[in-house]
Amino acid sequence: MPRRARLSIAGIPWHIIQRGNNRSACFYTDQDYHRYLATLREEAERHGCRVHAYVLMTNHVHLLLTPERKDSATLLMKHLGQRYVQYINRTYKRSGTLWEGRFRSCLAQSAKYVLACYRYIELNPVRASMVTHPRHYPWSSYRANARGMYSELITPHEEYLALGRCTQSRQSAYRDLFNVHLTADVVSDIRASTNGNFALGNERFKQEISARLNRRVTPASAGRPSKKG
Repeated sequence: MPRRARLSIAGIPWHIIQRGNNRSACFYTDQDYHRYLATLREEAERHGCRVHAYVLMTNHVHLLLTPERKDSATLLMKHLGQRYVQYINRTYKRSGTLWEGRFRSCLAQSAKYVLACYRYIELNPVRASMVTHPRHYPWSSYRANARGMYSELITPHEEYLALGRCTQSRQSAYRDLFNVHLTADVVSDIRASTNGNFALGNERFKQEISARLNRRVTPASAGRPSKKG
């Protein structure tokens, strides 16, 4: 059965998950995390992607980015994955694959869905019980987005910039978002949309994306099609 083509429209944010093969580790030392982030920055600039948020977990990665062109994100992930695998294999004298097949992705509507993806990504270490607050985890964008730590990688999304008139007010408003838990429905929507390569947003957004791409962007209805006539 052929794989479904990715939903891709220039200028609309992507939430991306890439997992290690068989849920195996992708990072072993601090040097590995640093190398991945440096390569991500280089490839994002090369292929025209603005990275808004990220988290590097032991065996998987989450990214939130906006591609300038239809193929920007796909090219970024292809070259980033290849370069990082070459580094890991060379460093640890191993061979073979590192990643679990294709990365998973969804298109995210602006407004609450983009900021929800920011929080979903940066709260990953908390959900995994690795830390009690995202500020304690060193391998995410939280410190850049919430505390203003300098980052050559992060470019704020328009929805982030709309949180306040100045840098300090935006950071304060962003930190306040983490005082409220993401609802179970929002978490479920993000996971289902990303794993299924669907559109993440309200019904109007989904209809607009479906019309632009001339294809289904939501899960198929359960059950067999009804017979007519």
